[in-house]
Amino acid sequence: MRLTDFWLRMEHHLGSAYADSWARDYVLDTLGERTVHQALEAGEDTRVVWRAVCEALNLTPAER
Repeated sequence: MRLTDFWLRMEHHLGSAYADSWARDYVLDTLGERTVHQALEAGEDTRVVWRAVCEALNLTPAER
């Protein structure tokens, strides 16, 4: 998944104003106690990060 697609999905589910804030502040256990931004900056694959976000937001398979 391209990074631009990742951020479009984040904005779709969290809103354009809140997506970046959530990604900076919300720590995800499944990302090794890191935020979305920290995981992406560390080189984590966007698909792995997206799966962690989906789990945290309790998105249904159809919403993913």
